[in-house]
Amino acid sequence: MDTTIKVAAEVRDRLAVLAQERGVSMRDLLAEFARTTPTREELRERATRAEAYIRARIAPDLSDEGLARGESVWSAIEAGEAPECLAEPRPRVA
Repeated sequence: MDTTIKVAAEVRDRLAVLAQERGVSMRDLLAEFARTTPTREELRERATRAEAYIRARIAPDLSDEGLARGESVWSAIEAGEAPECLAEPRPRVA
């Protein structure tokens, strides 16, 4: 069954451009978005599996603080603020 989704004209126009650039219809574009965009629960499950994999195969001694540091590094990268290095900043000795 088909349905109509009401969105602002700017959103519709943007979706039309995105669909055209990909060579698909807006219907197919939205269907792909719905299929490939994870829900919050799916993201939590993915994070849990990733943490278990890291702890089992890469860094068994990884602390919760180290994991949090890794998450903050990825957040910075996603925000376009790549850190100078991955090591914790150390206080400068005068």
